[in-house]
Amino acid sequence: MPDLLIELFSEEIPARMQARAAEDLKKRVTDGLVEAGLTYAGAAALSTPRRLTLAVDGLLAESPTIREERKGPKVGAPDKAIEGFLRGAGLTRDQLEERETPKGAVYFAMIEKPGRPAAEIIAEVLEDTIRNFPWPKSMRWGAGSLRWVRPLHSILCILSDEAGASVVDLDIDGIKSGNTTRGHRFMAPDEITVTGFDDYAAKLKRAFVVLDPAERQAAIWQEATNQAFASGLDVVEDKGLLAEVAGLVEWPVVLMGAIDAEFLELPAEVLQTSMKEHQKFFSVKNPKTGRIERFITVANRETADNGATILAGNQKVLSARLADAKFFWENDLRTAKSEAGMSAWVENLGNVTFHNKLGTQAARIDRIAALAREIAPVVGADADLAEQAARVAKADLSSEMVYEFPELQGLMGRYYAEAGGLPQEVANACEQHYSPLGPGDDVPSEPVSVAVALADKLDTLTGFWAIDEKPTGSKDPFALRRAALGVIRLVLENDVRMPLDRFFDSQLLRAESAANGGLPAETVNSLLQEIAEHGVFGSAFEAVKESLGGSPAEAFLNLEKKVPDTSDDLLSFFHDRLKVFLRDQGIRHDVIDACIAMDGNDDLTLLVKRARALEDFLKTEDGGNLLQGFKRANNILSQAEEKDGVEYSYGADRKFAEDDAEKALFDALEAGGAAVSPAIEAEDFAAAMRGMAALRAPIDAFFEAVQVNADSEIVRRNRLNLLSQIRQVCGQVADLTKVEG
Repeated sequence: MPDLLIELFSEEIPARMQARAAEDLKKRVTDGLVEAGLTYAGAAALSTPRRLTLAVDGLLAESPTIREERKGPKVGAPDKAIEGFLRGAGLTRDQLEERETPKGAVYFAMIEKPGRPAAEIIAEVLEDTIRNFPWPKSMRWGAGSLRWVRPLHSILCILSDEAGASVVDLDIDGIKSGNTTRGHRFMAPDEITVTGFDDYAAKLKRAFVVLDPAERQAAIWQEATNQAFASGLDVVEDKGLLAEVAGLVEWPVVLMGAIDAEFLELPAEVLQTSMKEHQKFFSVKNPKTGRIERFITVANRETADNGATILAGNQKVLSARLADAKFFWENDLRTAKSEAGMSAWVENLGNVTFHNKLGTQAARIDRIAALAREIAPVVGADADLAEQAARVAKADLSSEMVYEFPELQGLMGRYYAEAGGLPQEVANACEQHYSPLGPGDDVPSEPVSVAVALADKLDTLTGFWAIDEKPTGSKDPFALRRAALGVIRLVLENDVRMPLDRFFDSQLLRAESAANGGLPAETVNSLLQEIAEHGVFGSAFEAVKESLGGSPAEAFLNLEKKVPDTSDDLLSFFHDRLKVFLRDQGIRHDVIDACIAMDGNDDLTLLVKRARALEDFLKTEDGGNLLQGFKRANNILSQAEEKDGVEYSYGADRKFAEDDAEKALFDALEAGGAAVSPAIEAEDFAAAMRGMAALRAPIDAFFEAVQVNADSEIVRRNRLNLLSQIRQVCGQVADLTKVEG
């Protein structure tokens, strides 16, 4: 069986595209070969900045001959039908076979497709792959029609076996396939002839090309850490940067340089970000001080002066970049330490639009600050500190440093808040309120940070719900699913007891007002305060209307009409996100649905506590059997209620009990109710499940011994009301009708 080697040799491919391109080459070629009948033993794709390589082992020398039987029209069918069948099969009438079937005589055709040489198939598949390659960006180079990410120079395509290697003939816009490639652009640019993959890889290595990107990454990291260790320093790990740098070089040469002393006092994150974004340098820190003191750069060639000239040039460019960063840092510090402090930046955000339907960033900050103040008591935070933190948390968006490096937002806010003498809780909230951004991020735990982080995410969600910009299918341009998951993690991991509906309502009113221009934010806040003082949300509108009078109250009431439905829809969205979150933790979706059906389902901590207890209970023998007993009781009861047109929810009377098992169930339900109800009230769901477990045996015994639909109508109704008590007691824990099984 021959082996196939393909190399597409071009100008430098962007590093971020190389891994995906190698996999696309592998998938498209191997899929095409298999579809044409050529199976293989294994395939591997590799890449460097100048080449995509595919090696396919154990390929069939030719595709197998295929014989296919095809059923045609009935004998005696119209000539046009028969002629159409013949054209499709590529046969003549005398090649058809007549066979008797249960539906009469039918024509059958035996179609034979002879095998084809591997080279012929490879040429077709590779040409199709190259001409239709899925580059994120591509263009035509030269006079041909071929589109490629960078100019394509050569195509190496050979089949090799024990007898030797042969070129697979291919010509794409004048680029003819061959058995040659080239080594390193500067250190070995001459043409290289190869006979197979092993020969190819070995000759490239001698020509200063490391073909495997994983090998380049390992070499870079090992040499970088060795050089840093020799100086008593550590390289700051960055896997993304390592992969990118490995995609920029074919022959990595690691060099370590020093950072000028005037820049060493810059925050470590500023140095690291500037070097990574502008120069693709690794940061090297002093483990004793945590300062970034040196950098690692990776050259693409060896030089006679061991990289001294390259390093000097890099240091010169780096100094210019860091001079800019130092300028930004010092200007920002002056602003943060001024009398106005960070509030000057917040004022500037009044000129920055957050969303054309939701107003400016400054208006959004007002909403977040109001909500953070409301949330603060719930999470144990000082309300004044929470509001103060919310008002400055996004101030650094106006700073020069964050304008240059947006990825530093939040972090720079902490530095500037500390420099401005703000409380440490406020400074920490500036950095932490964006978290968690992803499933691997840490969740803030300081109360002020939690309050601001929740307010920020809830304002985002309620705002976009208010203007009907919700996620659809796979589209989520405003990252609302991520925001909801962030709220879920903040609530659960900090054990926050937080009725979301209450905060949805207040923030939706603020967002609706911003979206519709109904009322100023301060007016909405005062209205919400009045409502809070009257008690339950929504009960004080007449009082509010009377106190305001005229159009302001009417505008408020019109906004309020939209809130309940929007709030319910947003809570449903949260429940869907919660299902995904808990499913990853092994909690079944039907168990979550059973708990969502209960009151208090906007308290996520309570909801999850209930779901986990129910999940654990259903895994026990008592839990599984009790569920079956409950479903049997509920089914009998539901059928009887539908048939009789009444609801059997009145108390069953023990004096009508005829069987000992029936009397035992009365006793068990009385004891169970006495155990379950207080446990539910105390939110001790484990105790509630234990109380329910005691019902398992009496319910089983009842159904073993008793016929519910007795001849006596009085006894029948009494037993149905007894089943209703089973439903009532068990229904305090969760809606078990939604649990599968």
